[in-house]
Amino acid sequence: MSNKGQKIWSKAKQLIPGGNMLLSKRAEMFLPEQWPAYYSKAKGCKVWDLDGKEYIDMSIMGIGTNILGYGHPEVDAIVQQTVTAGNMSTFNCPEEVYLAERLVELHPWADMVRLARTGGEANAIAIRIARAASGKDKVAICGYHGWHDWYLAANLGDEQNLAGHLLPGLDPSGVPQDLQGSVLPFRYNNIDELEDLVSKHDIGVIKMEVSRNEDPKNDYLQKVRQLATKNGIVLIFDECTSGFRQSFGGLHKMYDVEPDLAIFGKALGNGYAITAVIGRHDIMEAAQNTFISSTFWTERIGPSAAIKCLEVMEKLKSWDIVTQTGKDITLRWQELANKNDLSISTSGLPALTTFSFDSPNRLEYKTLITQEMMKEGYLAGTSVYVCIEHTKQVVEQFFEVLGPIFSLIKECEDGRDVGKLLAGPVCHGGFKRLN
Repeated sequence: MSNKGQKIWSKAKQLIPGGNMLLSKRAEMFLPEQWPAYYSKAKGCKVWDLDGKEYIDMSIMGIGTNILGYGHPEVDAIVQQTVTAGNMSTFNCPEEVYLAERLVELHPWADMVRLARTGGEANAIAIRIARAASGKDKVAICGYHGWHDWYLAANLGDEQNLAGHLLPGLDPSGVPQDLQGSVLPFRYNNIDELEDLVSKHDIGVIKMEVSRNEDPKNDYLQKVRQLATKNGIVLIFDECTSGFRQSFGGLHKMYDVEPDLAIFGKALGNGYAITAVIGRHDIMEAAQNTFISSTFWTERIGPSAAIKCLEVMEKLKSWDIVTQTGKDITLRWQELANKNDLSISTSGLPALTTFSFDSPNRLEYKTLITQEMMKEGYLAGTSVYVCIEHTKQVVEQFFEVLGPIFSLIKECEDGRDVGKLLAGPVCHGGFKRLN
């Protein structure tokens, strides 16, 4: 069987450290030695590999960037117009002002906006502004916030500090040792732990995801807000992942908690590079006391796509669609597990739903699902990042194909050797060096 993608992936690992630009898209994270790795085109919820084979994407949908599906016609049309009119010039594009105005309208607590193009950039911008505003260096963090030095500094001295914040195994090699102690992790829904950090350290910034794998309990977010206010700490909500998936704007709107700064990305541009930091006037103005500037933050495609994307999302109420679809998928997984007497744990926002088998062989089973589903024309594993193109019919057909694989996994739990069912190595479960 031809697999042009694997041939290129083998070459890529010799030419590009780590093989590509994003850990989450490495072939080894899905199906080592078999994953097609590269695409020729994508539309709706379908992807075509370099051999022309078509797949329905019931996996991570561009790492959650495409709530409206791949290649949404209205968003793409605006981008094409932008390319024709010119993407860069000596002047600024007016779209950055229009987008900033729209984001402030959606979040009345905020007054000002800075735009970037990636989540890591936006996180770094927010941290720089918050430190400048607070006049303090130390940051308490909860959740995943990117690859920059300021964040990986949490793993200096103890490389397991970030293990519970999405990705285990992150190595802080190359991060200056002098940053040790500047970033202090705390666990979600544990207000006592955060209070203890604040009492023992001169914290200037609290930076956290509003929610990722669990809902806030016992007014947790309100308590974090009160703690920050009481101690003069800048509170940042990182909504790069959660924004626009469960509400029209930030997830924090659902919980009626207002941060000092918030960050948006991923879904904001439906596949086009755009991120935003929004915040209160007194905090955001601190950006003028430090240097934050980049050439390609001024390009026109990102803000143009975002403005249209917001318009389409509002018209369709896309957040309601993807949330309900995600809830249905989660329920169907649980029903399938119950039917086969398998134990699974589900987690994540409804539109970013995931599960894992409560078994020592969880990664082997995940690999088996990916292997067998790919044979049937699906990109699948144990997570689905939902888009509006995941219709009821698509979901129904997906579970018809998935059902027999759960039965196969049950056989393995009862003694069948899963290793003999796998045609290649087991997928990676975190950050690892590639050979």
